[in-house]
Amino acid sequence: MRTFEINKPDDGLKQAVQAKIDNLNKPKGSLGRLESLAMQICLIQQTLMPALDVPCHLLFGGDHGIEREGVSVSPREVTWQQMANFAAGGGGVNMFCRQHGFRLRLIDIGVDHDLSGCSGIIDRKIAYGTENFLYGPAMDVLQYGEAVDIGATLVDDCHKDGCRVICIGEMGIANTSASSVWMSLLGGVPLDECVGAGAGLAPEGVRRKLGILSEAVSRYKASVPCNADAATVIRYFGGFEMVGAVGAMLRAAELHMVILVDGFIMTACALAASRLYPDVLDYMIFGHSGDESGHRRLLALLGAEPLLSLGLRLGEGTGALCAYPIVDSAVRMINEMNNFDNAHITKYF
Repeated sequence: MRTFEINKPDDGLKQAVQAKIDNLNKPKGSLGRLESLAMQICLIQQTLMPALDVPCHLLFGGDHGIEREGVSVSPREVTWQQMANFAAGGGGVNMFCRQHGFRLRLIDIGVDHDLSGCSGIIDRKIAYGTENFLYGPAMDVLQYGEAVDIGATLVDDCHKDGCRVICIGEMGIANTSASSVWMSLLGGVPLDECVGAGAGLAPEGVRRKLGILSEAVSRYKASVPCNADAATVIRYFGGFEMVGAVGAMLRAAELHMVILVDGFIMTACALAASRLYPDVLDYMIFGHSGDESGHRRLLALLGAEPLLSLGLRLGEGTGALCAYPIVDSAVRMINEMNNFDNAHITKYF
C-alpha cells in the first residue's frame, strides 16, 4: 500500500490573495463565503488565478457483509442494479454530472455481482463484497491496501487528464452502518448518536440496527488491542467503496486538488482520511448537510461548514455536485470581477 505526503497548503500567498479579493469592486467582505472559498482554492492551487479544469466525479460501488444482518431496508442487489442504472445514464448522479460538466467514472471495487459485461463500469473488483464485521474484520490487510491504492490510482488518471477538482460518491447498501461505526470509534461519539435510518428504516428497524452494530463493536473491542490505530478501525468496519474513497481523497490532497465532499458516508470517509493524514481536511469543501442522523454532528466534529442544507440523503455524490456552482462562483469572482482601479471607482474603505 502506498503512503502519502500531505501537508497544509503554504499560506505564504495568503496576503496577496486577500489583497486581490479586497480590491475587487465590491464592499469589503460583501461576498461572504465566496471570498473564503476563493481563498481556500487559491491556497490549494498556490495561485492568484485558480481554475476548476476538467472536473471529475468518481463513484465507487461495493457491498457489505453486514447487510446480511438486515441493517438496511434495501436488499444488496440494489447495489448492482443501481450501478447498471448509472452506467445507462439514468441516475441522479448522471443528471447532475451532465448539468455541471463533470466526467463520471463508475468503479466496481467490490459489488456482489458480475458487472464485467456492463459497458461504462471500470472493473477494479477486490472481492464480491466485504465480510460480515459482526463476526470479524470486513477486509484483510492486503485488501485494505488494495482498496486505498485503487482509489489513489483513479485520481492519478483524472489528474493526468488535467483535472483540478475531484468529487467522490458511493453506492453500497448498508454503508451507513459502516459509516456510523467509523464515526463512533474514530470520532469518540456514542454509537447511538451515530446510527440513523439509512435508506429508510422505520424506528424499530433503527433500534435493531443499533443493537447489531453495538454487538459488532463489543466483539471488536474484545478481540482487538485497545490501542489499535485508525487504519485497523477503517479496515475492520469499512466497505471497499469507502476505503477506495479514502485513498482517492488522500491522493487528491497530495496532488493539491480541490476535493468536494458529499453526505454522511463521504463525510465519514473524510473523517477516516483525516485520522490517517490530518492535513487532508484543508483540501476539502463540504457540499451539504444531509438528513441522515449523525451527519450534522459529524460535520461539527470535523469543523466543517457545509455549503447547502437541502434535506438530501441520496448519496452517490449528488449533494456535492449540487454545491459545485457555488464553488465555481467563488473562482469566477476572483478571476472575473473588475477591481477598483480598472473600473475607475473610488475605493471607499
